[in-house]
Amino acid sequence: MKAHIVVLGLFLMCTVDAEFSQEVLAPKSCCSNLFAALGDKVSFLHEAAYNVSLASYWSQQEQEVAPSCIVRPNSPGDVSTAIKCLTKGEEEHLRTCQFAIKGGGHMMWAGAANIAAGVTIDLAAMNNVSVNAARTITSVAAGAIWLDVYSHLDALGLAVSGGRDSNVGVAGLTLGGGLSYFAPRFGFVCDNVVNYEVVLASGEVVNSNASSRSDLFLALKGGSNNFGVVTRFDFRTFPQGNIWGGSIGYEISTKDQQLDAFSHFTDANNDDSYAALIHAYAWMDGHDDWLISNTYAYTKPEAYPKIFATFMSITPQIFNQVRITTMTALAIEMDGSNPAGDRQVYVTVTVANNVSLLSQVFAIADTLLGPLKNKSGLRYAMAYQTMPQCVMTRSLASGGNALGLVPEDGNIVLIFLDISWKKSADDKIMNTQARSFLEQVETLAAGLGMLHKWKYLNYAAQWQDPIAGYGHENREKLRTASRKYDPDQVFQKQVPGGYKLF
Repeated sequence: MKAHIVVLGLFLMCTVDAEFSQEVLAPKSCCSNLFAALGDKVSFLHEAAYNVSLASYWSQQEQEVAPSCIVRPNSPGDVSTAIKCLTKGEEEHLRTCQFAIKGGGHMMWAGAANIAAGVTIDLAAMNNVSVNAARTITSVAAGAIWLDVYSHLDALGLAVSGGRDSNVGVAGLTLGGGLSYFAPRFGFVCDNVVNYEVVLASGEVVNSNASSRSDLFLALKGGSNNFGVVTRFDFRTFPQGNIWGGSIGYEISTKDQQLDAFSHFTDANNDDSYAALIHAYAWMDGHDDWLISNTYAYTKPEAYPKIFATFMSITPQIFNQVRITTMTALAIEMDGSNPAGDRQVYVTVTVANNVSLLSQVFAIADTLLGPLKNKSGLRYAMAYQTMPQCVMTRSLASGGNALGLVPEDGNIVLIFLDISWKKSADDKIMNTQARSFLEQVETLAAGLGMLHKWKYLNYAAQWQDPIAGYGHENREKLRTASRKYDPDQVFQKQVPGGYKLF
């Protein structure tokens, strides 16, 4: 098969002669171009490299998407070559090679970072992590996952403000803003990027930072995959030893105590920026009732810090895994609660920090999800995450981002619902209940004057519009950057995955 592709590809060589119409430039020809230019870095259906790439996606929906070919570049130059091949149509303003960009592959919906009958650029082979001589900057290639980063930095007594799950990709999380245990100290993950290396739609490899292409630099802080293929992130780096953290499980009967403690913690977080908390309600197949599981993190080696005292006094505890540990170990623990290979749907909403509201949100989830308990392999979780004012203050101090959050928003709460199941036959009911949950929560919060416009992109469902939640001014800045750095709108028209700007 590849011999035939080489012959055709050598003829095309990343260009299309006038006799070839746009209709002729089908997915197979796109792959032929790529194979001629990049050889065995391009794989096809049923080949080992192709299968490995598909299996690396986190959700079952993404694993089922079958691209015409998969490109696994080893360098920014390879990415540039791929982009030039994919964007060279018969006319400059007409493009037909549809493609997707995969970093860690953790976004759950089909087509987010994969594409049927198109080309997937899988950055997994580009996973290098290095630290500069001054130990102030960590450079991370875009195919790395957070396990690659933390395992490298823990050994050096260093850290970056990064993701909380070891198997999540650095690229997707960072380009979507990025939540971190370090957020109260340093803002969003994107606030800690000092430079992006980006392959633009033209194939040019550029650097974007506060002094060079600063408009693109701001746009990449939350603007996702809309401007180019980021091939390297340079993160601000700081000394960091062990931390205290882990999960404690509680019975659902403690819910009212938990919500009161959570609300007080959200306000107190501004006074102790070393603390972070995920307050989650979970149910899984085979259990009778919800379980409360709190994940605590204190980013210095101080056991049972005072800010968590109220939570520690709540009994009974079903399990207790808190300890002095490393960032690597804590991230691996988080990944263990989110196994790969299931079907998934997420939804997210942001609301005011109000105990009564949060209690009513739980009641909505309980009513909507309870009838699903007979479904095979069902798991669901709803998490409340603190967004204290200090996070937004740190963001501004770092130069700002595109997310649209400001200190004047006060202390808010990010709500995240995740439903996991096994069978595609259950897709419709799961998505229907997720939509109903979101609609009911938004209606409730809006009626109380407690709904916030912001939606965390990395938790959003396919049918949500998180970029609209950044506000009109920020969205226009993103659109302006898109027109400037991608004048033919390659990443709007040829890359259908993700959340688009227009």
